[in-house]
Amino acid sequence: MAPPASPSLPLVEISGTPLERGRQYGEAVRDRLHTALAYYEEAFGHSAGLTWEQVTARAARWQEPVASYAPHLLEEMRGTAEGAGVSLLDVLALNARGEVLYDRSFAAMETDSGTDAAVVEEEPAEGCTSFAAYGPASGDGHVWAGQNWDWRAAAAGTVVMLRIVQPPAPTLIMQVEAGQIGRQGANSAGIALNANGLGGRFDDAVGLPQTVVRRSVLDQHAITDALDVLCRTRAHIASNALLTCREGFAVDLETTPAGYGWMYPTDGLLVHGNHYQAGVPAAIAADYRPLSPDSLVRVPRAEEGLRALRGSTGPDESRKLIKQALSDHLGLPESLCTHPDTRRPAVEHWATLVSSCVDLTTGDYHVTAGTPCDRDYQHLPWNLYDGPDGSPVRRTS
Repeated sequence: MAPPASPSLPLVEISGTPLERGRQYGEAVRDRLHTALAYYEEAFGHSAGLTWEQVTARAARWQEPVASYAPHLLEEMRGTAEGAGVSLLDVLALNARGEVLYDRSFAAMETDSGTDAAVVEEEPAEGCTSFAAYGPASGDGHVWAGQNWDWRAAAAGTVVMLRIVQPPAPTLIMQVEAGQIGRQGANSAGIALNANGLGGRFDDAVGLPQTVVRRSVLDQHAITDALDVLCRTRAHIASNALLTCREGFAVDLETTPAGYGWMYPTDGLLVHGNHYQAGVPAAIAADYRPLSPDSLVRVPRAEEGLRALRGSTGPDESRKLIKQALSDHLGLPESLCTHPDTRRPAVEHWATLVSSCVDLTTGDYHVTAGTPCDRDYQHLPWNLYDGPDGSPVRRTS
């Protein structure tokens, strides 16, 4: 008897004006978006004692900054809300969920106004282990990028693969939670963005949500322009960005509201987790502790596993070696391949939601709908280099 087929992620493709794209998106993910709203209402109530009305009221502070920096993305959110039958603030809250969760300024604002302040305890940053491999690190000569995306296990039912056709900007493929307009992925210019939460409390100035920053990065045709976005925007919370391009180059940028650190690959291999690897920012150095201590295990284990790529003879073998490396269980359940910790309440369970493996040489995009240890990569029907935006003809060798 043949083994059961691996589960697959829903595929959503949108095009047209920002408002049209949003409406198509909202209609396509309506059920999953409502699932996301229900889950985050429960999660914010559990972790911070907030009602959903309080969450959306807090999220409203990002409406003006997004409108000023990227009005087309706010229009896309507006269309998403219309298509899904929810409010703009609902969608904005899904796009700024990390900013609301990790923001420390609300308590002070509410205390000053005489209202009760819900105290949000700092919790582990959104977990991920990202990699780039090319040149000496890639035996098949291809340029590889990807990551394990670790987040709340209950969010698995909200994840979709999103393709955005938006000429003259590059065509994008991203893995996102329903309703989000950006996260991690790659574009038809041959640029991949993989991202990792870093944690740390910074000042109270309002910056952009990560979904907006990451989408703006992937909207660029050149890696130098993608870096310009990261260096010249002020994100609200700290996050790591690993950029890889098809020409065989990668750079990692640890972005925080207080400054930046950067790293380059060693012999073509670069791995990043959820702790500061380029240097702890001075603004938090005095009392910094990694919010995800398991990151100190995941990074070297991924490096060790991915070194096997040096001996690969072709893309099929490379994908198998990447899957093997990203399936590592040292430290289970908080391992490189993350599984729920049954010692904790279900609302606090974490897991690898998606493992991604992108061949920037050929444009092939592979993902798993869940942990990579027990399912195969899903080969997406979209190639990065297909599209109407004038992207280069795909390379096959």
